[in-house]
Amino acid sequence: MSSNTSNPSITDAKTHGNIKGRPWAATLILTGGAAALVLGIALSISLGAADIDLRNVWEAVFFFNPDVTEHQIIQELRLPRVLGGAMVGACFAVSGAIMQGMTRNPLADSGLLGLNGGAGFVIAICFAFFPGLPYMYLILFSFLGAGLGAALVYGVSSMAKGGLTPVRLVLAGAALSALLSALSEGIALYFQVGQDMAFWYAGGTAGIKWVHLKIMLPWIAAAILGAIALSRSITMLSLGDDIAKGLGQRTGLVKLGGTVIVLVLAGAAVSVVGAVGFVGLMIPHLTRKLVGVDYRLIIPCSAVLGSLLVVIADLAARMVNPPYETPVGSIIALIGVPFFLYLARKERREL
Repeated sequence: MSSNTSNPSITDAKTHGNIKGRPWAATLILTGGAAALVLGIALSISLGAADIDLRNVWEAVFFFNPDVTEHQIIQELRLPRVLGGAMVGACFAVSGAIMQGMTRNPLADSGLLGLNGGAGFVIAICFAFFPGLPYMYLILFSFLGAGLGAALVYGVSSMAKGGLTPVRLVLAGAALSALLSALSEGIALYFQVGQDMAFWYAGGTAGIKWVHLKIMLPWIAAAILGAIALSRSITMLSLGDDIAKGLGQRTGLVKLGGTVIVLVLAGAAVSVVGAVGFVGLMIPHLTRKLVGVDYRLIIPCSAVLGSLLVVIADLAARMVNPPYETPVGSIIALIGVPFFLYLARKERREL
């Protein structure tokens, strides 16, 4: 996976002959972001259709009493939801950071490059032909669907004259994502599984249960640890294939490992919350501006900021029109769409 256009911040790093991160900024983000995330989780558990004071939240988490209704609401509904949202935010953000680093494409994001659409398409097939499929198998098929979507997007965009460019890749991703979404909706209508698929179209965290978290956690933990292990190699790769090879990197293996990690992270996230986009587009950009272009700093900071964004967006989705919920994907898109248009216009000027 490669692109003809490099990230401006990476270009600056090449101009100066080295890559300099800002460890002090990363430390502030990790500590401050973690504190803000804990506060956001507490508020998200506390606020909702029935407000629960923070003291009861503390007691329900650490001194659970099954006879107390509020404790049951927190333990069975709100706690898995908010923890799942944090995990999903980290998945999208880290996968976006890896994609942008490997492809040197600042517009790379799982939602824009067909991974979400492919995963949703395969999930629609599962609902239609394999009703009642256990979630463990559903998440595996979601990985396969994400890979299918990515392969189609890169294949189609590579056929164009002049090869891959960031804008061409995104255009192919938008077209194929629309096609896969249309096919998913057709399957849902024909096989009468539209109600099951409605959640995936909107994108949301309301359906997350403890069983989902237990199955997701090993996959996500392994993928994020793998991303951290590959972070130095991805930094070298972000300078370009020739430079990475000159620095002793085995670029083919790095790209293969990064691709597998992206598919695991995006597939796991989409299987839980559906079509939520733009997290992997915005968060890595913001992180690079703050900590520099060293992916050893970008990846962990992106995980924290991505978790924080989804937790806050989920809280906002419940507070916009209570007691009804707005899809969390819509809340994030309100920020993400203008951000994407700004980046697309910037890239077009640089082509």
